[in-house]
Amino acid sequence: MMIIIFAIGVNVFAQSQNKPKLVVGIVVDQMRQEYLYRYNEHFSEGGFKRLMSEGFMLKNAHYNYIPTKTGPGHASIYTGTTPKDHGIILNEWYNPKTNAEINCVDDFEVQTVGSKSDKGEFSPRHLLAPTITDQLKLSTQSRSKVVSISIKNRGAILPGGHMPDGAYWYDGDNGNFVTSTYYADKLPSWVKKFNQRKLADQYLSGKWETLLPVEEYKASGPDDAPFEEIFQGSTKSVLPYHLSQWPEEEKYDLLLETPFGNTILKELALEAIINEEIGTHDETDFLAISFSSTDKVGHAFGPQSVEIQDTYLKLDRDLAEIFSKLDVQVGKGNYLVFLTADHAVAENPDFLKSKGMISGFYNEPQISKDLNQLLKNQFGFEGLVEHFSDGQLYLNDELIQSNKLNKTEVVTTSYDFLADLAEVSDILLAEDLRRLSFAEDQKAMVQRGYHWHRSGDITVLYQPTYIEHKEAGTTHGSGFTYDTHVPLLWYGWNIPQGYSYQYHAITEIAPTLAFLLDIKLPDAATGQPILEILK
Repeated sequence: MMIIIFAIGVNVFAQSQNKPKLVVGIVVDQMRQEYLYRYNEHFSEGGFKRLMSEGFMLKNAHYNYIPTKTGPGHASIYTGTTPKDHGIILNEWYNPKTNAEINCVDDFEVQTVGSKSDKGEFSPRHLLAPTITDQLKLSTQSRSKVVSISIKNRGAILPGGHMPDGAYWYDGDNGNFVTSTYYADKLPSWVKKFNQRKLADQYLSGKWETLLPVEEYKASGPDDAPFEEIFQGSTKSVLPYHLSQWPEEEKYDLLLETPFGNTILKELALEAIINEEIGTHDETDFLAISFSSTDKVGHAFGPQSVEIQDTYLKLDRDLAEIFSKLDVQVGKGNYLVFLTADHAVAENPDFLKSKGMISGFYNEPQISKDLNQLLKNQFGFEGLVEHFSDGQLYLNDELIQSNKLNKTEVVTTSYDFLADLAEVSDILLAEDLRRLSFAEDQKAMVQRGYHWHRSGDITVLYQPTYIEHKEAGTTHGSGFTYDTHVPLLWYGWNIPQGYSYQYHAITEIAPTLAFLLDIKLPDAATGQPILEILK
């Protein structure tokens, strides 16, 4: 194996202290590695370019499991392992015992703190493995402070682990930030004061305009493009958007489909740095930030849109503000940053087909309906497919057992039906995933994403560039490089300057942090430390 490393030297600002004062973990939801190059011309010097030029860039970082979704991505970054061990197999998965889907951070035993809505009924109870943030708290007898923030609940909860000092996320009912009684009985005064600023309302009274003249967005396609979502109140997907025209009942959620969601989170991060006195304690502190609006905009408009480019240019300026604040409060060289993504994203299939490429959609509700009809015809019972989504097919075990059907025959019939679908590329059975060890990449990725007690009876993989049916925009979830290839940038305390083309799995982040901080590896970590960073 050839390892290609370009290490220019240790950051000149790095301190000689044994540990950093602060670790800042930044996840940019749905960010492709290529965005660092495509949009580079218009980045500022203080945001992404600062990390790229003064830090270390791993150019070939990937997710090593299927499915590539937000919940599993955040859990894998922070536990150093895959859904097979940490249990977060999807954003939502089906529970046959309750005949209902489970959100990966659902917890109906807790209540919302900071709002009268139900948007705080969440906790990390479904996360089965400790995080690097948990390990930091354990290693310092909880003297380290851990704060985790995001627009999405799972983006705040999973990085924070099981024992953070605070985890805060956005309430789409009112534009405030909330937490749950899992963490505290009341919001800290600084979060209450932040909510009183009503930043969401301020942005909703204005409009979304491009940062630069639209003619300069040459890294994107035309602004008036098909395949993009059209906001209510608009007749086409063209900037600027007048946010004051949005329907009252949806406006706080729709705001997240603009760059302003990230900017509001940046403002919360600045307040957390000041009011939690992050990075000023005797032990290393940890601030986890997950920017979610990049994902919301990406789903709505796709990776070729002016909207997504504008979102990244504005996020770049938001990052620069955070780094400037850390320079002042913690000291340049006294804090360590890593920046990555929870997954990347596919192109819109209709866009690819317009360019003469082969692509398409799959429709799991229709597949489930057709398969159920076939099974009814063969076995005489309605509803043998109990649930099918995100490639996970659950058979109705209660129906099979109560009618003394042969489950192997039901599985075989289902397999044969699915194998005939043009959009399907492979099918894996739960029995095989449990007893065999796969070396082939896609099968091995499924196995690393399969959990014995939570995944389905049959896992279905689809052809490259095929996505679940959508009227506009795009999505992610596959094991192909367009979904797995993400940025991984390291910067600050004791980080060398340079870059590497060596393949690295996302599960290597947490072990690398453990070695940098001289603390125990997270209990379920399967990744190896990144030697280029430790050098």
